Amino acid sequence: MKRVVTLALLLILVFAAQTGLATEEMAMASGQDCGYCHLSESGGGELTAAGAAYLLDATASGERQTLSGASKVFRFIIGYLHIIFAVLWFGTILYVHIVLKPAYAEKGLPRGEKSVGILSFWMMGITGLILTHYRVGSLDILWDTRFGVLLSIKVALYLTMLISAILVIKVIGPRLARRDCAEHVPGRPFNEKTLQNFKGRDGGQRYFAYQGKVYDAGCSKMWPDGVHMKRHSAGRDLTDELPLAPHDDSVMSRLPVVGEYVESGEGAKDPSTKAFYFVAYMNLVIVFLILFILALWRWG
Repeated sequence: MKRVVTLALLLILVFAAQTGLATEEMAMASGQDCGYCHLSESGGGELTAAGAAYLLDATASGERQTLSGASKVFRFIIGYLHIIFAVLWFGTILYVHIVLKPAYAEKGLPRGEKSVGILSFWMMGITGLILTHYRVGSLDILWDTRFGVLLSIKVALYLTMLISAILVIKVIGPRLARRDCAEHVPGRPFNEKTLQNFKGRDGGQRYFAYQGKVYDAGCSKMWPDGVHMKRHSAGRDLTDELPLAPHDDSVMSRLPVVGEYVESGEGAKDPSTKAFYFVAYMNLVIVFLILFILALWRWG
């Protein structure tokens, strides 16, 4: 039901928007570069005297449909939202993949970061479609102009990221979550697989590893449902995550030690893990490609 409502709202927004003649069409009709009509050579923004005169003539002759004040405000709001959600989406990807590393998200992103990602890529798609409707008045622009070619590439990259995100959420993620966890033998050291049995789900025990030791967080109020500060999950080795915390390792003295932790020593990753890392680094590359396209639009 939610998908039907979202699709209906999207269609209403798109067809309710009034279309203006795109900058690229004006350049094609006049035979001049963008800098002929705009103070910025890349187009957009304040017009030159020649550009203002051309716009006046085009409007008077009916070649250009001017936007109403309400439509301009609507377009501005949509563009502003597009930028906000682009920053949220790309910022999350860059932070997780460069600062935290993909291993941080292998066991699943915290609910907050996951929600931001899902909301952002849908809002990016909706606002991007509306902005394209304003900017592209003819399909010829998509292959006859530099702007259109770059836009087509940008849309293809976005769709690739969207499909990969859905694949991770619906297929790869559940497979990673269903990986069999080995049973821990009392008295023996914990490893990656045996520690996964102590995530604190459904009232279970909450253990985590740090610098070769396994700690019991079950007595701490800071670990409700096995998650600390909505970011660090039990059932994992958190050694690499502590430097990012606002406290030092002295807090470990407050928790009881329940065993030793050793690396599993398994070299090869399973297919689901390999697929996850491939998608993660692919999306990181795509983010830089999209930013490169934006730079070409503005300064290239």
